Amino acid sequence: MLAGLVRWARSRSLWVLFINTGACNACDIEVLAALSPRYDVERFGVLLKGSPRHADVLLVTGPVTRQVRDRLLRIYEQMPEPKFVVAVGTCATSGGVYDACYNVYEGLDKVLPVHVYVPGCPVKPESVLDAIKLLAEKVARGGGS
Repeated sequence: MLAGLVRWARSRSLWVLFINTGACNACDIEVLAALSPRYDVERFGVLLKGSPRHADVLLVTGPVTRQVRDRLLRIYEQMPEPKFVVAVGTCATSGGVYDACYNVYEGLDKVLPVHVYVPGCPVKPESVLDAIKLLAEKVARGGGS
C-alpha cells in the first residue's frame, strides 16, 4: 500500500531537466512552448529544474553525438533514482537527418534507456504533453528505471 502511494505521488510530481544536444532549435522552441503557461504543464505537477540532482525526468532533444555522449551519461548518473528519459524529436529518437553521419548515434536509446519517445520534426507541444502524460501513467503503474 505504501509503495502504491509513493508511485502515485511520483506520477503527480515529475521534475524535468531539459537538455539540447545540438539540434536545430525547432524542438527546443516547441518543448519550451509546452512548458509555458499557455499549455500549463504545471497542472500535471511538472516543474522545469536546472540541476540533474533535483530532476526525475531527462528530456533530450537533438542528435546524440560522440562529443555530447559523455556529458549525457554524467548528467544521467547525477540524477536520483528512479529516473526517466524522454527522447524528443526525430533527431533524438533515430538520429534524424544526421543518421548516416560518422559522429552521431542512431538514437538516444543507444546511449541511455529511453522510457518515452516523442516523434516529429519539429514536435508539437501537444505531443510533448501526451508524452508527459504517458510517462506519468508508466510511473503510476510502477514502470521505470
